[in-house]
Amino acid sequence: MKQQHPPRRVFIKNLGLLSLGAGLTPLWLQGCQNKAETTSTSETSPAMFFKISLAQWSLHKALFGGELKHLDFIPFTREKFDIDAVEYVNAFFKDKAQDKAFLGEMNKRADDNGIKNLLIMVDGEGYLGDRDETSRNQAIDQHKKWVEAAQFLGCHSIRVNAFGRGTAEEVGASATAGLRRLSEFAKDYDINVIVENHGSHSSNGQWLAKVIKDTGMDNCGTLPDFGNFCIRRSDDSEWGGECVEEYDRYKGVAEMMPHAKGVSAKTNNFDEAGNCVETDYNKMLQIVKDAGYTGHIGIEYEGTELSEVDGIMATKALMEKVGRDLG
Repeated sequence: MKQQHPPRRVFIKNLGLLSLGAGLTPLWLQGCQNKAETTSTSETSPAMFFKISLAQWSLHKALFGGELKHLDFIPFTREKFDIDAVEYVNAFFKDKAQDKAFLGEMNKRADDNGIKNLLIMVDGEGYLGDRDETSRNQAIDQHKKWVEAAQFLGCHSIRVNAFGRGTAEEVGASATAGLRRLSEFAKDYDINVIVENHGSHSSNGQWLAKVIKDTGMDNCGTLPDFGNFCIRRSDDSEWGGECVEEYDRYKGVAEMMPHAKGVSAKTNNFDEAGNCVETDYNKMLQIVKDAGYTGHIGIEYEGTELSEVDGIMATKALMEKVGRDLG
């Protein structure tokens, strides 16, 4: 028998999380919140071609700040947003990849709340596109424990980075080799290895599509993110400096979609009508639909004008509105 959920307000108070949604909320978003409290995702969006999930990074400030614990993220997702699928980030349980008791508790909480574990976003485990073979092999080995953890959690994928330093051709060859080897290992666990456009060469949709195709592995794919298309920064880093060259996001997503095994709906700011300022969601979701994709699209809010909770609510409302319009 599944554990009965406590009343929403009691649940949030017990977690000490009332502050997560504090602040002034736009009137249009208040209406979305009221609706979310009384209706479920399946009831509000029966005709959408995709399903909605929540990327854990959307709550990274609360998680890093200690307002929300990693294990509480799972029930919080269901109680606060009525979302039934999650995408984890390894940074929030970095030392637990091989801790079966901890992973078992994650599974229990997911089961108790009707949550599906989709994937683990893996960072900080080395460059899979490193031109130095020894360093690349070390990165491959460091990712293997996350493949095993993903299988234990019932996920379908781990999201990795195809970073490396050098020309597009040099890094492309190295990333192809690194991804192929990791995908060969992951295939025995029935886990996909998917790459997000995450800076530098990987934010070039054509480059990434070629790398994935050249691996020759059917469990190696992409995780197109509606943002993250800076291919060159002022300090030549993946994320640090000011962006000085950006790839067209619509072109990039279209190039990655044939290999997509997940999609990430990035948002930062919203206008008064609730539309994303940076991305035309009607245009972007049409690209996703035209590719024949029918899986989960994960909310990844990274804005600062709204609280994390309100930003997630706003993204969910926008996705449902556009999703219903597109059918």
